[in-house]
Amino acid sequence: MNRFPPQLRIALLLGAAAVLATAALFPYLLALKPGALTLAAAAYGLPPAAVIALQSLQSGVIYFLLAWAGLKLGAPLGLEAGWLGAWLYGRPRPHASNWLLAALLGALCAGAILGAIALFGTPLDRPAVAARDPAPWRGLLASPYGAIVEETGLRVFAMGCIAWLLARITAGVPRTWTMLAAIVLAALLFGVGHLPLAAQLGPLTVAVIARVVSYKAFAGLVFGALYWKRGLEHAMLAHFCADLGLHVVAPAIT
Repeated sequence: MNRFPPQLRIALLLGAAAVLATAALFPYLLALKPGALTLAAAAYGLPPAAVIALQSLQSGVIYFLLAWAGLKLGAPLGLEAGWLGAWLYGRPRPHASNWLLAALLGALCAGAILGAIALFGTPLDRPAVAARDPAPWRGLLASPYGAIVEETGLRVFAMGCIAWLLARITAGVPRTWTMLAAIVLAALLFGVGHLPLAAQLGPLTVAVIARVVSYKAFAGLVFGALYWKRGLEHAMLAHFCADLGLHVVAPAIT
């Protein structure tokens, strides 16, 4: 079997999925920042629908490139999208798969984060944010974004690049410590990557930064471990289930 299998079709599929996921995210974002689309439309001189289409297409191109690069770097290290490869290229299906475990781990991540919020507080201090919490249906539309876009950017690209760089130290051979380091660093980047949105919703105090980064990084560790041991699709499923718990089930209950 080719040691470096082709990844273009998988990257194209992830890029196309990123277009749809980004477009579906807008109702959620507009609940948090109601005037953002109007301001963007005025800045671009375009109708709001055109702004959504433009930004969604831009996201698709960016994440197609990130997916292609990350998959090519990660494949020799065992970081793959095995099920997508089997579907798009007719490769043998992966033997190590446990979809129920991935879904359960995602749900447990959501439960653990909700428990941490109950003990230590919400990621944002600003009380006004709670007054415009997105409705569960908006959370449902937003849930694919994390599973597709964030997993492509943070697990496929960031974790793949970090693992590849660290593997240079071991002559290209993946070691346990290199993969664990890649998982941790990608998880921290996942947490830090949520700070810009938090800054738009309230002041970035030390407590806010600590909560945003720690809550997200905890989930990122789980998703990264699944990517390493079970493949990208399991990490995506876990991320989707976690977001369902946080953005659909929890708001519906409370």
